[in-house]
Amino acid sequence: MKILIIEDHKDLAANITDYLKKEDYVCEVACDATEALEKIELFEYDCILLDLMLPDGNGLDILKHIKNYTPGSSVIIVSAKNSLDTKLTGLDDGADDYITKPFSLPELHSRIKAVLRRKTPEANRILSFNEIKIDLESKECKINEQLINLTKKELNLLIYFINNQNRMLSKQAIASHLWGDYTYSIDNVDFVYQHLKNLRKKLIDAGGKDYLQTVYGLGYKWIDK
Repeated sequence: MKILIIEDHKDLAANITDYLKKEDYVCEVACDATEALEKIELFEYDCILLDLMLPDGNGLDILKHIKNYTPGSSVIIVSAKNSLDTKLTGLDDGADDYITKPFSLPELHSRIKAVLRRKTPEANRILSFNEIKIDLESKECKINEQLINLTKKELNLLIYFINNQNRMLSKQAIASHLWGDYTYSIDNVDFVYQHLKNLRKKLIDAGGKDYLQTVYGLGYKWIDK
């Protein structure tokens, strides 16, 4: 799952990021409205944590932009504003939840899980592709009903490919999905290849087909063969 944290308090943003990464989320941070709008228009996020008071803009304006531009993203407002009117305005404008600062990180994580559960009904928590079945809640993957052991990165990579089948994905796009902002400081993303190689081998060894196609010089595609 990919999270965007829109928060100008750098220490708080870092604490949230560190906590959620340990829970297997990919996190990106925007410290102001300008950066937030750029990221929202460039990337897709499962959940956005939105501070209302930013140095160059109003979080409620960003919320309206999110709902117009990427309505599939869940939004949790994270704000020091505790008035009932502000909460009602945020929820009426499309936020999925509202948590007031200060808060505990475990509570924030519970709120994230709750909005993502509402977004993904129980019947849709199984992602299937031919002989492959992934339980998005338990993070288990089966090939022909046999459980296989994937690392967190391999599982996230498999979900990413299945959700983007027949689309060409560049190594940079894959790296950004798996590691977030960190990849912008890396000139060489060839380490993606090793994860792809390991995933492909595990799927084939478990009796699955090889759906991964290399697009020379561009990236990779997941194709139903």
